[in-house]
Amino acid sequence: MKENTLLIHPTDNVAVALVDFTAGQTTTVAGKSITLSTAVGRGHKFALKPVKKGENILKFSQPIGHAIEDIPVGAKVHVHNVKTNLEGVLEYNYQPALVTLPPINDSLTFDGYHRSDGEVGIRNEIWILPTVGCVNEVANAIRRRILENGLPDGIDGIHVYAHPYGCSQLGGDHANTQTILADLARHPNAGGVLIVGLGCENNTMASFRTVLGELDAQRYRFLVAQDHPDEIAAGVALAGELIAYAAKAKRKPTPISKLRIGLKCGGSDGFSGITANPLVGAFSDRLIARGGTSVLTEVPEMFGAEALFMNRCETRKVFDDCVGMINGFKEYFLRYNQVVYENPSPGNKDGGITTLEEKSLGCLQKGGTSTVVEILPYGGRVKKQGLNFLTGPGNDIVSCTAMTAAGAHIILFTTGRGTPLGAPVPTLKIATNSDLATRKKSWVDFNAGQLLEDKTMPELADQLLAHVIGVASGKLARNEENGFREIAIFKDGVTL
Repeated sequence: MKENTLLIHPTDNVAVALVDFTAGQTTTVAGKSITLSTAVGRGHKFALKPVKKGENILKFSQPIGHAIEDIPVGAKVHVHNVKTNLEGVLEYNYQPALVTLPPINDSLTFDGYHRSDGEVGIRNEIWILPTVGCVNEVANAIRRRILENGLPDGIDGIHVYAHPYGCSQLGGDHANTQTILADLARHPNAGGVLIVGLGCENNTMASFRTVLGELDAQRYRFLVAQDHPDEIAAGVALAGELIAYAAKAKRKPTPISKLRIGLKCGGSDGFSGITANPLVGAFSDRLIARGGTSVLTEVPEMFGAEALFMNRCETRKVFDDCVGMINGFKEYFLRYNQVVYENPSPGNKDGGITTLEEKSLGCLQKGGTSTVVEILPYGGRVKKQGLNFLTGPGNDIVSCTAMTAAGAHIILFTTGRGTPLGAPVPTLKIATNSDLATRKKSWVDFNAGQLLEDKTMPELADQLLAHVIGVASGKLARNEENGFREIAIFKDGVTL
């Protein structure tokens, strides 16, 4: 008979409902009969024993908060009777607990595009990047004009990445805009890049080209709209040169070690830390064991579980950088008099997530068991193979943009609630439950809910790896099929 509850760890004092329970229903957990004293929705928690006021709630064998009232056996455990244990900036001790993954040498490959700078892309697209929001529609008009005549074989698409910035920004915000745009311009999925400026913005073409550094002249063109009587026609002509160059590129078999995969949580439910996130962690370990790279971000969704990962930092310097990333993001919250440990999303709470510790403990399972090799700043680009942490917020499109800018070819995006969102790279939605995967087939790429049914973790992780290789070799992700691609750049300061 199919189970209707789940006890994640023997030391937990709560279990997770796999079906909707009404008050008075009876179920069995670890051989013990429990009568539900309240209704408990699918994905939500209930008490396995009496929990006294002030006592910790344990899930994943870790505290996820404490009871703010006595909780009887069978009662729902959620925001009405639980509060976070977490507060301000903390001190941490480095106690290395490193795991060395046995290398896997099975010669897996994907079909990629090899660029002149040594990078490998999984798409051969033309990207149009505005230096400033004032020319977003100019860029879109250029794209529309080109598409009227169609794209030649070998070009996978032409896309504009609009944003509202590039002018009226100061200090760090201006630098972030330039850095993220420059990172995107260097992304290997772009076979050709047209950079469109206005002419009077803060992010001048001259200053932006300094940030870009040395480039392959054949792969880039630059348009300053104020310099041309007909900027649309000028842009179409420049893009035509890029298309002719990029169309010569061909896919070649490439070792899977060249893949860089971003790891992201969307709106969570009670199954996120049980199905999708552990599945992505198992995938990440498989990729890294083959020499590949994973990128994990969303710093606020590390709060409460960060110590588990800090001891997996490769060196003391990486540990110190990790502490700086965590406490630096807490200080960012505190500067604005915001609560550090709030679980802000109504969708998270509706799905059964009670505290930020609970979300974080599930979120960080996307990192598998690998050693953390580097902590990247916001706007940083991946240099080392293995598991990288990237500084950035939890906001979906901001963090997806940052992972793309860091060099991720594909993003694995776990979701218990569903979202159509897409980054500039394939953004694979991995559903935590089969109901979501069935209801939103046009959004969801992979169903991790099968782990609650008839699939084992090794079996499904191998299937996900095969799926990712297929996408890297040209199979479209749902966001690509839907035409859903966008960027957002982090903002923390004054707009003039």
